[in-house]
Amino acid sequence: MGDVILETSALRDRVLNALGTLTQVVVGKDAHVRRSLAVFLSGGHLLLEDLPGVGKTTLARALSRVLGGRFQRIQGTNDLLPSDILGVQLWDASVQSFRFQPGPVFANVLLLDELNRVGPKTQSAMLEVMVECQVTIDHTTYPLPEPFFVIATQNPTDHAGTFPLPESQMDRFAAVLHLGYPPPEAERRIFKGEAGSAVLNSLEMAMSPEDWIAAKAAARRVSVSDTVLGYMERLIARIRRDGGFCSTRAAAQWLALAKAEAWIQGRDFITPDHLQATISDAMAHRGSMDDRKLNRGDRRNILEKIVGDVPVGWNP
Repeated sequence: MGDVILETSALRDRVLNALGTLTQVVVGKDAHVRRSLAVFLSGGHLLLEDLPGVGKTTLARALSRVLGGRFQRIQGTNDLLPSDILGVQLWDASVQSFRFQPGPVFANVLLLDELNRVGPKTQSAMLEVMVECQVTIDHTTYPLPEPFFVIATQNPTDHAGTFPLPESQMDRFAAVLHLGYPPPEAERRIFKGEAGSAVLNSLEMAMSPEDWIAAKAAARRVSVSDTVLGYMERLIARIRRDGGFCSTRAAAQWLALAKAEAWIQGRDFITPDHLQATISDAMAHRGSMDDRKLNRGDRRNILEKIVGDVPVGWNP
């Protein structure tokens, strides 16, 4: 492709082709695959929550192959140190000074497998990384490559050896998806080796990193009318009034995700439908509503009720 950046329509066609290819590998989960790609285009990061063995890592690896660039995988363990992720200063005897040895976080796509098996100290090492796309060590800041996309997986918190992710960490994920078991016909294709991890090697990079950056920029340019923005603000106010956590960062990520979904659909503006379609994935993991122990399913139900209660029009 060289250094020539594709036009917007060509970029969208390539993205849709990549989406079609992904759904042939991660079968029976078309909506999840589409939302995952939209999270990347929105500039956010993705958390996959579910039981072991339902395809979280397969989806993450499939996305990394299509997005291209440099891929790194970190397996979460309770003895993982911040330096194992970020990098470390090493003494270089040849020049009699320290030099920085970058860690696996210096990648275009970073898979953090079983993030909630990592201890709190190491989890906190990702906070700066996921918001500012940089690493600061010994008063020196090192920028991460662009594009930079974190895909993390986590097992249910009642599984042995897991640590709950703090709300500050959860707020750095633009969306959380739950894969669940595949439908029988899709599962049969996996058993026969026609889909799933058995065919991951058939995936190829869909576009150059520069074109993916251009696609993200095109998604950001999707317009939002004052009417739609007002509707979004009323939803946010209702979430906060009902005891839900919704930071300004969370609202901005939700809006960016709605824009990415609209762009994939070929629209240059968003509608209330885009906000309604993305609110659960963007908000259900960000904090409690009345009861800190509410599970994700309960939170999604509450969010759906809020959408039903808040009118789209001007009257609150």
